[in-house]
Amino acid sequence: MKKNPVLNGNLFLTSLNNYNMTNDIIEKFLETKIKKHSPVNIHFKQRSTLKGIFLQTNDYDELKSKNFWRIVTETNNAEWMRTGDSNLARIFNGAEFTRLTQA
Repeated sequence: MKKNPVLNGNLFLTSLNNYNMTNDIIEKFLETKIKKHSPVNIHFKQRSTLKGIFLQTNDYDELKSKNFWRIVTETNNAEWMRTGDSNLARIFNGAEFTRLTQA
């Protein structure tokens, strides 16, 4: 049985092997815990943690329905803030996330 993953304002997994971050969990975190265009620490199953900003572009609802997320990573953040160019973002699969925390 899975426990509630929300604890102290952060999302934690009860088990990294059998728990997937669904689009509903990710969306709820973004809506309730993060201000628009605020950086988030994104922890992954099989890669290093990165800091990024979730973008809401024209295809946001379509991507979200498939648990894909357009994120500007810390590397491109300054350029994105200057230009607003969504081509600086990468698309990540939310099923690969293990937790999200406020940066």
